[in-house]
Amino acid sequence: MNKTASSTHKIRFADCDMFGHLNNSRYLDYMIDAREDHLKQYYDFDMTSYYQNGLGWVIGNHEIAYLRPAVYNEMVCLQSSLLMVTEELLFVEILMLNEKQNHLKAILRSKLIPINIKTGKKIQHNEEFTVWAKSVENTAINAEISLQERAKELVLSFGR
Repeated sequence: MNKTASSTHKIRFADCDMFGHLNNSRYLDYMIDAREDHLKQYYDFDMTSYYQNGLGWVIGNHEIAYLRPAVYNEMVCLQSSLLMVTEELLFVEILMLNEKQNHLKAILRSKLIPINIKTGKKIQHNEEFTVWAKSVENTAINAEISLQERAKELVLSFGR
């Protein structure tokens, strides 16, 4: 099973600042939207059914490094991976690269916490979900290194 999902997206005018650069907050939107699309396309994982059954996730932490601007009308490649799953956490990494995938634009690492949507309280992932998530966990990426160390590693790999 492919443990790194990817897709391309066009940077839209409405998402850019007056210099034609993607607004910093919109990086998060593009990346989170891509991850949702990747879950459906690559793993047939539809978050709607989980939400309807009362399971959801809240962001516990986002770390993002902006390395190069994404600009109006540019096609970018977004790659996402689940780095780690525990009973109480999902740790996801999303990269934004240029279309040729030889320049890293940004890296996002997010920790998501499972909650019961009806009560709003933290819960644990059930065994069925944990087994599935372990099957798509990308252990080839070191989840223990800092965002800065990972960004340096990627810049050497992809270029800046």
